[in-house]
Amino acid sequence: MTPALSCHGLRRSFGALRAVDDVDLTVEPGSRHALIGPNGAGKSTVFRLLSGRMRPDAGTVRLADRDVTRLSEVARCRLGMSQTLQHASLFASLTAAETVALAVRRHGPAGGGARIAPWPRRQPDVDARIAELLADVGLADVAARPVPALSHGERKQLEVALALACAPTVLMLDEPAAGMSPAESARLLALLDDLPRDVTVLFVEHDLDLVFDLADRVTVLHLGRVLHSGTPDEVRASDAVREAYLGTARREELFTS
Repeated sequence: MTPALSCHGLRRSFGALRAVDDVDLTVEPGSRHALIGPNGAGKSTVFRLLSGRMRPDAGTVRLADRDVTRLSEVARCRLGMSQTLQHASLFASLTAAETVALAVRRHGPAGGGARIAPWPRRQPDVDARIAELLADVGLADVAARPVPALSHGERKQLEVALALACAPTVLMLDEPAAGMSPAESARLLALLDDLPRDVTVLFVEHDLDLVFDLADRVTVLHLGRVLHSGTPDEVRASDAVREAYLGTARREELFTS
């Protein structure tokens, strides 16, 4: 089966520091694949290389069977890749529904880049798509609420709705639970778990409880290299992973759920 997203021999240096060092990664279609590691492991750099925000010094990135190594973020989005960022910006002057409307009009009701004029007369298919996306991320009840009045968790949910507006085959999430309360993280987990399996999810996350509740595959980075990749149970049992995070501390101190 062709991977939904993959990279081979990925490298990126910043001066004398090799932040990403010969990384291979395979994300299977329909999987929920987590990318984790201690601080400074290279997770954010790998994410940027995969998404097109940064160019690699060496290596290749493939989206399904297509080489996208030299393509921009926009070009990758048109081919089915979408993303949320750890520190995304939303328009404070808009409501939740108006924010999603911008994305729907940019990509078309079916996604894929069939643009619509920014503020045309009301169109039933556009309105239906906006309502569907808000409902999918649990924001139907706050559609008319201004963005600044949304909670931190609701803004994260709104960002997921924007990412889904282009009907992606691969959804990339950069620390989606950052700054969330336990209740907000639980809502986010339910939202991501309910996404259809024709959307492959790759996410970078520090919240290991969320990682092991959601992921069916986990790749651990350490010092810019892949330390371990396997099922959640295999990663939990890995002495190398435990030592990378906590030195010689006990495994149960790291994995609490």
